[in-house]
Amino acid sequence: MTAEIVSAYIARNHVAVSDMPALIVSVHSTLNSLTSGAAVSAVAEEVEKPTPAQVRKSITPDALISFIDGKPYKTLKRHLSTHGL
Repeated sequence: MTAEIVSAYIARNHVAVSDMPALIVSVHSTLNSLTSGAAVSAVAEEVEKPTPAQVRKSITPDALISFIDGKPYKTLKRHLSTHGL
């Protein structure tokens, strides 16, 4: 599985030959941690749901405030799509 993921990544992205071993080790260790369930619990703890008051404050007449980076945006469509939402 590691080889398939690394080869798919390399097909779309430029990776230096000297960075290949580190990439393989990183993907392998991530897959191992996913199977043990350690990474899933860490991600679940990091996500905080904004309170209704925070949501109301983030919507202004001039812009919408992103909860990802805190910057104001006229529209969030492109910003959210770059973050996979």
